[in-house]
Amino acid sequence: MSAFSCTNCQQRISPDLRKVPMPPPVIEEAPGHRFLPPLLAHGSYAVSSHTGALVLNPDDIMGVTRHPDPRRRNGCCGLDGLDGPNLVCGNCGAEVATQQSDCWSQQLIALIPDAVTEMASPST
Repeated sequence: MSAFSCTNCQQRISPDLRKVPMPPPVIEEAPGHRFLPPLLAHGSYAVSSHTGALVLNPDDIMGVTRHPDPRRRNGCCGLDGLDGPNLVCGNCGAEVATQQSDCWSQQLIALIPDAVTEMASPST
């Protein structure tokens, strides 16, 4: 298990998560739902082989706020994540992640590898 914190100020930004292989993208909406489901299950994370980003379920982020620059928060029903990092550390304001939560996009949080520090959780 691992958790992640802001590299700049060490504020924790995730709960303890288990590492899993990156799943294939979800391409169909669940019946009766407008949004695609989250790419990853709650409580897990994966490393993108394409970008190196640490990908989380949107429910597994804490201690962050939306970027103060409104140009980073584009989307029609949520955040599209196409204009650079759109989440900042709630403590120091450092850019730490990009959230995709728009109606047409995969639901996920992509942590910026250089902006976060992995903290190993003690074995239980």
